Amino acid sequence: MSLLKRIEQGQSGGGETSSGVGPAASSGEASRLSQLQARRVSAPSAAPQAGTYFDLKTRVQNKLLAELDPSMDISRTDEVRRTIQELFEQILSEENIVLSRPERARLFEQIAAEILGFGPLQPLLEDESVTEIMVNGAKNIYIERKGKIHRVPVTFESNDHVMRIIDRIVAPLGRRIDESSPYVDARLPDGSRVNAVIPPISLVGPVLTIRKFAKNPITIEQLIQYGSITPEALQFIKACVEAKLNIVISGGTGSGKTTLLNILSSFIPGDERIITIENAAELQLRQEHVVTLESRPPNIEGRGEITIRQLVINSLRMRPDRIVVGEIRDEAALDMLQAMNTGHDGSMTTAHSNSPRDTLSRLETMTLMAGMDLPVRAIREQIASAIDMIIHQERLRDGSRKVVSITEVSGMEGDVITMTEIFTFEQTGYENGKVVGRLRPTGLRPKFMDKIEAAGIHLPPSIFGVGERRRY
Repeated sequence: MSLLKRIEQGQSGGGETSSGVGPAASSGEASRLSQLQARRVSAPSAAPQAGTYFDLKTRVQNKLLAELDPSMDISRTDEVRRTIQELFEQILSEENIVLSRPERARLFEQIAAEILGFGPLQPLLEDESVTEIMVNGAKNIYIERKGKIHRVPVTFESNDHVMRIIDRIVAPLGRRIDESSPYVDARLPDGSRVNAVIPPISLVGPVLTIRKFAKNPITIEQLIQYGSITPEALQFIKACVEAKLNIVISGGTGSGKTTLLNILSSFIPGDERIITIENAAELQLRQEHVVTLESRPPNIEGRGEITIRQLVINSLRMRPDRIVVGEIRDEAALDMLQAMNTGHDGSMTTAHSNSPRDTLSRLETMTLMAGMDLPVRAIREQIASAIDMIIHQERLRDGSRKVVSITEVSGMEGDVITMTEIFTFEQTGYENGKVVGRLRPTGLRPKFMDKIEAAGIHLPPSIFGVGERRRY
C-alpha cells in the first residue's frame, strides 16, 4: 500500500493518524492536515509514523533501484553515491515529497547504506570504537565497545531484511547460507570476520556476529600503552620470534589472540617466505613475501571443501620459511605439529583454551581427532618437541585484554609434559572499575635461551627479573 493511501485511509477511517488527529477534529482542520500530510512525511517518532516512514523509504528505494544502471560498477563508491543522490533528489521532486533537511539526509543515508553498504549496520561498521556487532534477529542488536557489551537503538525492518544483508556479505565470496547449510563463516571487504546462523538452527531469527577488522592495526606502542603487555615481555617475545621458536597463542573467545598474532608476525624478518592459513583471512602481515591461503566450505552438492588440514599439508610443498595458522581447532593440529617438527621452525598459531596447561591438553585431543592410532605418550612427545612457548591471553572482568602468562614447554618427565612459567600476571587490586596489576618475570630463564643466543640475540638478565628487587 502506498504512503498517500495509508494517510488517506487514516483520515477517512476516523482512527488516529500520525499527527494524532482523531474524529473530534473539525472538517476544515482535517482537510488542511490532509493536504499538508499528502506532501510531507516526518521521520518516525512513534509507532504509527514508523510504518509510514518505512513505506516511504521502501518506495523511494525500489524506484531508485529500478532507475539505476544495472551495469554500474558498485565498487566505484563515490561515483555511484553521486548518481544515487541525483536520482534520489529527482524522485522526491517528482513525487512532491517535502522533507526537512535532517530527514532528507537521514533517508538518503539509509537508502545509500542499503545499496552500497550493509543497511542499518553501516554506521556501526564505520564507528571505530565498536569492536564487535551482534545481531540477534531483526530487532535486537548489540555491540562491544571497550570490552563491554551494549544494546543499541538500531533495528532491521524484518528477518527478511537481515537475510538480505547476510546474502550480500556471503554471495561475493562464493559462500552460501540456506536451510541445508544454515551457518557460514565469511568476511567483509575490509577483512572483518563474520559468522551467520539462520533458522532452523537459530530460534530467534537470523543471527549475525561481526568481529571488526581494525582499519589501522594495533601497534606495538598501543599494546604497551593499553597495558596488555610490558616492554620487557615484548622484547623477550620479539627475540623468540626472530630466533625461530614455535609459538602458540592461547586464550578464550575475544581475548585478543589474533591481534597479538599480528604483532608477533610483524617481528618476522622481511627476507623470509611466510604462508598464512586461515578459515577467514584476518591476519594483516606487513612483509612483502606473504602467501595467504583460506579454507573453503563444501558447495551446494557437498563437494569442493578445502580444510585447514589440507592447506597445512599443501603448504609444506610451497617452500615456507614460516607457517602461520590463524587458529587450530581440529585434526589439523597433527599436521601443524609435524610441520614444526620437520624443520619449519618459527611457526605460529592460536588455540582456544583456559590456561597454558589446558592448551597442551586441547592439542592432544585435537591430534587424536586425526584418527591416527598413536599412544598418548607419543603424541605428548610430539607436542613437547614441536612447541617451544605458549603465550596465554585473557579478557579480564573490566573488559581489558592482557597477556597473563608466557610459558616455556620445557620437555617431558615420564608421561607428563613439563612447563616453566617465564612471565606471569600479578593482579594487585581493582580500582575504579579497572584491574590493577602487571605482567612480571618469575626470575626463571627458559631452556631455549641457547637458541636465542645462537641467533645472535643477547637479552639483558633484567628482562627475567634477575638482579632486581621485585616490588609489590
